[in-house]
Amino acid sequence: MSLIRLTKANAIIRVALKKGEELGLNPLAVAVLDAGGHLKAFQAHDGTSILRPQIAHGKAYGALAMGMGSRAINRAADERPNFLTAVNALADGALVPVPGGVLVRSRSGEIIGAVGVTGDTSDNDEACARAGIEAAGFTADCG
Repeated sequence: MSLIRLTKANAIIRVALKKGEELGLNPLAVAVLDAGGHLKAFQAHDGTSILRPQIAHGKAYGALAMGMGSRAINRAADERPNFLTAVNALADGALVPVPGGVLVRSRSGEIIGAVGVTGDTSDNDEACARAGIEAAGFTADCG
């Protein structure tokens, strides 16, 4: 099984945060989870609000739990709200079903983790996650 090593997780975070700075976004928080849903690395810009760690984690965790980027989960919430409510209840409310949770795929297509970014609009969060994942040499799957 392919792994996201700590050096790669930190590289993802570094690029995602830098992308947010380049775009002039609000302060961001970035969580990188391994394929088992365990936190590998987390960092946040100064000035993020107090729930940002949980939101970033929830976006990434939701992507892993559902096997799809959180953009697709957001669409599923619109199409099948009862199903997503039930799944989130099973996950003890840990899923955050809005864009910004991006699956990390190895070059062979295997899901090896997920990145959650929060702090600005969901589209901007997702763009920063994608930038970090791709800069680290992986494929970003936004859903």
